[in-house]
Amino acid sequence: MFASRRSGTYDRLEGGMGPGRSTGFRLTAWKKLAVGAVVIIGLVYAFGPRKESMFPSTIPSVLDSDVPDVDSSVPYVPAPAPVPVHNDDKISTPKTAPTGPENDPDLSKTVHCTAPYKSSLPLVQYALMIDAGSTGSRIHIYKFNNCGPSPMYEYEVFRMTQPGLSSYAGRPRDAAQSLDVLLDEAVKVVPEALRACTPVAVKATAGLRLLGAAESTAILDAVRLRLHEKYPFNLQDADGVVIMDGKDEGVYAWITANYLMNTIRSDTPANTPTYAVLDLGGASTQIVFEPIFSKPDSSMEDGEHKYDITFGGKQRILYQHSYLGYGLMRARQSVHRLVEFMGSMRSSGSGANATVVNPCLARGTSKVVDVEDTRTSDKFSVNMVGQDVGSFENCNRIVELVMAKDAICELKPCSFNGVYQPSLLETFPSGKVLLLSYFYDRLQPFIAATPSLASEPLHVSTFATLAEQVCQGKPSWTGYWGSNAALMEELEGRPEWCLDLTFMHALLRLGYELGGDREVQIGKQIEGTELGWCLGATLAMVGGELRCRV
Repeated sequence: MFASRRSGTYDRLEGGMGPGRSTGFRLTAWKKLAVGAVVIIGLVYAFGPRKESMFPSTIPSVLDSDVPDVDSSVPYVPAPAPVPVHNDDKISTPKTAPTGPENDPDLSKTVHCTAPYKSSLPLVQYALMIDAGSTGSRIHIYKFNNCGPSPMYEYEVFRMTQPGLSSYAGRPRDAAQSLDVLLDEAVKVVPEALRACTPVAVKATAGLRLLGAAESTAILDAVRLRLHEKYPFNLQDADGVVIMDGKDEGVYAWITANYLMNTIRSDTPANTPTYAVLDLGGASTQIVFEPIFSKPDSSMEDGEHKYDITFGGKQRILYQHSYLGYGLMRARQSVHRLVEFMGSMRSSGSGANATVVNPCLARGTSKVVDVEDTRTSDKFSVNMVGQDVGSFENCNRIVELVMAKDAICELKPCSFNGVYQPSLLETFPSGKVLLLSYFYDRLQPFIAATPSLASEPLHVSTFATLAEQVCQGKPSWTGYWGSNAALMEELEGRPEWCLDLTFMHALLRLGYELGGDREVQIGKQIEGTELGWCLGATLAMVGGELRCRV
């Protein structure tokens, strides 16, 4: 189905992505910048003059529910309603939507054919992919049919539970049991006769990577044991329960999105442009795109960022990188840590139980946050307050230090934190950009609340426009959302909305150097199918030799 000349983890398939190192978040990068920049210009620069808001006129609306933060605990969340990719006139969601088990006439059959393409294969097969992320675990129960030479995807069932496996440090058995609610759902969906031939995989992402080798290994071993002992599915021993390399996460998300958008299938018209996929999780963020080098002497530099893949009968060269430590929740921690450090440099408040002015909290708001001492690794609580300095401009200056844009670039050009990346302006100047995960979760409530955002194209500058208004605090919110009690409650209960939107804008504008007027789209589902890496990874899993549990 797809192949790489550097086969690795997925060699047994028709081609694998291959393991490799992830570039971690380097604390010293921002700290060196902070020492140099904060002492000289911190007081003036970080709390400088403020601009007038660019936000449009009064906004009536109703707020959609949001994804809880990493420290939230929700026992069970049902599958959300299908949400198409926002704002796309040329490529729409599939004409025939996946059905789902509730209106599937026979879970063991398909409406597409009456006999499999190969007599050795079942007419339909299922595959289970558990995404063990930093904020929660999610199961994707996929149904495929074997009417053609390769499995054809029909639909998925999606469920999630919180918190994630990384929240069970020191309690590996509890971590394994937390997946029962997801696997029990799979038992209900997959017909009994097909369960032994249904592959299951649990792939942990950045949250578990950050937990440490000993703790993460204990949790993965407990999950593997519980799957063997309690559930009838076929666990792939080599790759069944693993911490997934960040590069696999990004490339599989790219495959999922472009597969569902019908830009990379075998029946896709020639020269159909592909989407760049930018995924923002809790602990890491990924970027994957297909650069086009127009100059005869230009090409992508060799390295782990380069992927040669074949999908849908066409060879493609992708750029990918996963930034561990630049997910939204980790970015919050980095900002809070830097603000506390700046307070200690100015002697204006630092240390346990101190009150620290934080320009990345909305004005008039406060939040007690845990900060880690970088020298001793001790954690202590600090009361962060927005006071009258909270603003998009002031927060953006803090975020710029965290982004480490001025880090040494050994192989040019670089995006941020010293990471090589072909220029999006030069090699992807007009391609479509799809934003996933927290990008969607933070922007969608404002789209639901703002008729102009819902009816017009979104741009990178949209994040800045929203951040400007949100960071100004409650008096400003009242002028725009005062009649919407749900939205007001949401903004009051989450002071870090200002930080989140500012960081997302900085990631796109400063980090990846996308123009403020660059059009973007956000997505969560395409007619019931979750966007993300899971379908791409599952397409690889079902593309190999079918094995059944004895």
